Amino acid sequence: MQNEKLFIYQLLPRLFGNQNPTNQRDGSIEENGCGTFNDITTNLLKKLKKSGYTHVWYIGVLAHASTTDYTTHGIPKQSPVIVKGKAGSPYAVRDYYDVDPDLAEDVPNRMKEFEELVARTHAAGLKVIIDNVPNHVAREYRSIGRPDGVKDFGEGDDTTVAFAPHNNFYYLPGQELEISRRDTDYREYPAKVTGNDCFTNRPSINDWYETVKLNYGVDYLGNRAAYFDPIPDTWMKMRDIFMFWAKKKVDGFRCDMAEMVPLAFWRWLIPQVKKRFPGTLFIAEIYNQAAYRDFLAEDGFDYLYDKVGLYDTVRDVACGHRPASDISFALNRVGDIQERMLNFLENHDEQRVASDFFLGDGRKARAAMVVTACVNSNPVMIYAGQELGERGMDEEGFSGRDGRTTIFDYWSLGTLRRWNNGGKWDDALLTPEEVRLKDFYNRLIRLCNCEEALSSGLFYDLMPPNYPNEAYDSTSVFSFLRGNDTRLLMIAANFSDRDQPVSILIPPHAYRFFNRESCMEKGVKLTPLLGKESETVLFQPTETVNVTLRAHDGEIFEISFT
Repeated sequence: MQNEKLFIYQLLPRLFGNQNPTNQRDGSIEENGCGTFNDITTNLLKKLKKSGYTHVWYIGVLAHASTTDYTTHGIPKQSPVIVKGKAGSPYAVRDYYDVDPDLAEDVPNRMKEFEELVARTHAAGLKVIIDNVPNHVAREYRSIGRPDGVKDFGEGDDTTVAFAPHNNFYYLPGQELEISRRDTDYREYPAKVTGNDCFTNRPSINDWYETVKLNYGVDYLGNRAAYFDPIPDTWMKMRDIFMFWAKKKVDGFRCDMAEMVPLAFWRWLIPQVKKRFPGTLFIAEIYNQAAYRDFLAEDGFDYLYDKVGLYDTVRDVACGHRPASDISFALNRVGDIQERMLNFLENHDEQRVASDFFLGDGRKARAAMVVTACVNSNPVMIYAGQELGERGMDEEGFSGRDGRTTIFDYWSLGTLRRWNNGGKWDDALLTPEEVRLKDFYNRLIRLCNCEEALSSGLFYDLMPPNYPNEAYDSTSVFSFLRGNDTRLLMIAANFSDRDQPVSILIPPHAYRFFNRESCMEKGVKLTPLLGKESETVLFQPTETVNVTLRAHDGEIFEISFT
């Protein structure tokens, strides 16, 4: 049976379905509009499934602090001084037991609309991932959706001490919160510690000033002493939250800044959730490579972000700052856990590949995307709009013109509006370049789905045997083999800005590695599977294979023996 290769489509509903083209800088929801759960239709979801995706990661689902007033619906108003942008950060959660009212067509029925989205997603053959934000909450956190009998975070805390094992927050006794903007009646006394471990009552604009850190029983000012027995109250409350959403048939959780929460908590929590809801997926946002194996050990996470490994390396290679051969070293650093790393070229935190700060053109990311998608059996993530060449060069408001698509502002994206086309989700309004790029992504992802050599096959690096090869430019070309008992593929990518003839040596050891020794006396045929313009190549196993790789592009070749 084929092992499924996960392809995750990440989207922010607030932006994704918004058809309002106004885009007033720092505009309100009334001015700029907002996408909803209902904009994510069955038609769209079926097309995502047909394109090869297996999961959809909906970000910004949990109710978070914003400046929009929903008090008529019984939702507490948030002070704008501690909200980033008009729409607010999806990672400043104000109620773990509620969905964001911005995303509902009928606010009182917002949870029902989310549940219907989950059902639509499942009916299309896709699984649902949402964020869990375990490290911090919005400063004015107050749950109106919590079940009867559940106490709120901070309820019963001893605010006279900086730390107590049973407290949900950390405090700065005798100090009031001081922030640069004082055009509000908001007061916080004593000040709570800010979410990015900022133990001061004067967090800066560069801090996560809109959040407060949750206390999992670690005394950060007391040599990080741990108090895990008895089980801290925060552990119990967070476990209930995971169970609440898993019960709503959410299939997986991307856990925000998971490494800022004690590993002991995750080892306690994850087995409990999986015992009650088998198959629940846990993905950790983590940047400390030294801790990777600890977080993946028994009772740990299924997958980890590979931002500081493959992403950073491939980005530098694509931009011409590092040689392509450095990709081998990035893969070797994670070694045996490479299949547990989540690969991506874009997400909501990173700059768009088509932005002026990255490659300036989505088409130039093809080589990087081929490597990212094909290098191993691990999951791959695409951020909505990436496949259309979305540039992220708008100056939305709080976000500014930084090459990222805002998560803080009410906004819409021209690429997604054109693809939406009044809910049709077709190519009618897309430019020819956008259609071609979207087609490239679809063909690549579908190949990774249908080719078992890519979804579950072994990996063989062709860089080391080609270092002495003068006809192989290891500064701009990266190549490797993927294969199993029935299929053998060669993947090659050209990161340079010109078409390159490349002579690639496949050493005898590679044929033996894939149990193809008996074919060494036969001729070899190389058939392109991805590109529409590549040609079939014939060669002998003892010879180098000569191919031409287009600029900023890659190819997947089937190796067969004649």
